[in-house]
Amino acid sequence: MHILEIPSFFIPYGGGFCLDQAKALKGQGHQVRILSNIQLSVKKGARSFLSLPYTTKEEMMDDILVVRHFQRGIPLVIRPNVNGWVRTVQRMFRDYVVRYGKPDVIHAHCAKWAGYAAMLISEAYDIPYVVTEHLSRMSLETEFGKPPSDAWQVAMLRKTYQRASRVLPVAEELVTDTACYYGDDYRWETVSNVVDTALFHYQSRKPLNDRPFVFCCLANYDYRKGYDVLASAFREVKTRESRVELYVAGDGTDSKACRRLLDMEGVKIFGLLDKHEVAQLLYQSDALVLASRDEVQSLAVLEAMSTGIPVVTTDTVPKSLRDTDGCHTVPVDDAKALASEMLNVCRHTDYDGRAFSEWVRRTASPEVIGARLSEIFAEAQQQTP
Repeated sequence: MHILEIPSFFIPYGGGFCLDQAKALKGQGHQVRILSNIQLSVKKGARSFLSLPYTTKEEMMDDILVVRHFQRGIPLVIRPNVNGWVRTVQRMFRDYVVRYGKPDVIHAHCAKWAGYAAMLISEAYDIPYVVTEHLSRMSLETEFGKPPSDAWQVAMLRKTYQRASRVLPVAEELVTDTACYYGDDYRWETVSNVVDTALFHYQSRKPLNDRPFVFCCLANYDYRKGYDVLASAFREVKTRESRVELYVAGDGTDSKACRRLLDMEGVKIFGLLDKHEVAQLLYQSDALVLASRDEVQSLAVLEAMSTGIPVVTTDTVPKSLRDTDGCHTVPVDDAKALASEMLNVCRHTDYDGRAFSEWVRRTASPEVIGARLSEIFAEAQQQTP
C-alpha cells in the first residue's frame, strides 16, 4: 500500500509521532512517505524564521523520505496563515503526485490543519483519508475559545471528522473531551501512539544502597505540564527523604523562569533532549513524575514504563494507563498528594519492571501499531467507491 503521512506540525517543532508511525507502517511492508509543511513563527524563533530553507526539499529521516517545506507565518493573523498553509500542502501534494503517483491512503495527524487539507485533497483526487488525533480540548481552547464556540474553525474541522474514513484518537477520552467542538457523529476507534520499544527497552537499575533515588520529569516547560505543582511537591519530598533527586528535561526547562522555579537542592536540569538522550536519562532514573494539568496520551509515560520504571502522574492520563500497575495517579493541582505518592514509590521498589515493559510492548510497539493501522487503512480503501 502507498501511504502518505501529512502532519500538522513536525520535527523540529514536535510531531515525532508521525515519523514513528511512518516507520511502523514501513515495517509492515508499505511504501510510506511524509509530506510536511512546517509553520514558522518569529515569536518562536527569529533565527529559524530567517535561516531555514525557503524552498521545498526532500530528505531522509530514519529511512523515511520526507518532503519538507517551511512556511513563514504572519504574526497574529490566524485565518490567512491557515489558508496559506492549506494551499501550500495542496500544491506540495500536486507536485508529489507528479513525482511519486497517487497514494492509496492519506494519513493526517490532527484535524487542525493536516486533516482539513487531507479532506480537500480527498475530494479532489478521490483518495480516502484517516485522521489520527492528538489535540485535547485544553489545546484547542486557546484558539477556539471555551465551548460552546462559534469560531470559524470549528465547522471546518467538524466536517473533516465527519468525512474521514476513520478518526483515530490516541486515547478514548479524546472523543468526549472534544465533543463540545466536533460532536461525536463520526467513525472512530482508539489507536495508541507508537513507542520505539527497541530504543526504550527494559533495563534493570543499579541498586539503591549507595545512591539517591532519581525521579525524572520529561515535559516541556508549559503551564499545562504543572511544573509549579511539581516544584512544591518535590520540596515537600526533600523535607522527608534527603536521598532523592529530580532530573528535568524538555523544551524550555533550561529557561530562567524554570531554573528559578526549580532552584533547590537535588534538581538537575537538562533542557531539550533528542530521543536517544531521553532514553539514556530514563536509564539513569528510577521513576518518572509528571504533574500534568492536561495529558492526552503521554509518550513519556509509555517510554518510561517500557524501560521498566513506574510513573507518578495525575488523573488526566487515559484510563488505559491508570489501570496498569506501573502508573500511580493523583488529582490535578494537588502538590501534597503528588509528594505523598512520590514518597510511596521511592520507598517501595519491589515492583516488576519487566511486566511494565511487556505491557507497553503488547500495547504500543511498532509491530502492534503498524499491523493495526494496516488493517484500518485497508478497510478505508475498500470503503472508497
